[in-house]
Amino acid sequence: MPPRHDTGDIEKRTPLECGGLPPLSTANCAPSAPPYGQSPEPGANIVQSKPTWPHAPTHRLAEAGTYMVTAATYGKEHLFSDGPLLRMLHQALLQIAAEHHWQLEAWAVFPNHYHFVAHSPPQAGTLVTFLRELHSRTAIALNRHVSAPGRKVWHNYWDSRLTHERSYLARLNYVHQNPVKHGLVAVASQYQYSSAAWFERTATAAQIKTIYAFKTDRLNIRDDF
Repeated sequence: MPPRHDTGDIEKRTPLECGGLPPLSTANCAPSAPPYGQSPEPGANIVQSKPTWPHAPTHRLAEAGTYMVTAATYGKEHLFSDGPLLRMLHQALLQIAAEHHWQLEAWAVFPNHYHFVAHSPPQAGTLVTFLRELHSRTAIALNRHVSAPGRKVWHNYWDSRLTHERSYLARLNYVHQNPVKHGLVAVASQYQYSSAAWFERTATAAQIKTIYAFKTDRLNIRDDF
């Protein structure tokens, strides 16, 4: 399936060109343990802050629209592979989704791609501006961190509107369990850059059992990363 949009060339180098908002910084990310056994570089100035977690999941389709979105870095490179950068990307997704009034229901963030399922605000077309800002600000923060100004960071994203409840619930489970699929953890809630632990804290036991029972092996989702 061809990509829906290309947001790879929106990176700019001044706050004004990012919609008037300041660039994100790796210094705003919570200092939890980095994945893949890597550690922040000596002297990294990482201060503690808490991610902006969404409200409790609704587990029902939204009238305005419920979407699954997948986005990939340019060339599928693992550009967000160290702890501070991956924390920055994770926190940026939560923060900017909330600022654009997209209600996240499930998400998983990795060094070279991410997935999320979310309910749109009344104007679903704001997905374009939401992702443009997310990609622009994270590209600027990443490139400043590694001294690579102007490098292309993001490539394409793919979005699909979910209109059937079973398809929606199966994709919630797929995204919650995605870190397990990629072999990063044995139990989804152990992966700190995804929604599984949040879901298990906020959902009822019946909701957890129902959603985790949905089969995901036959879903047609771009995930060759």
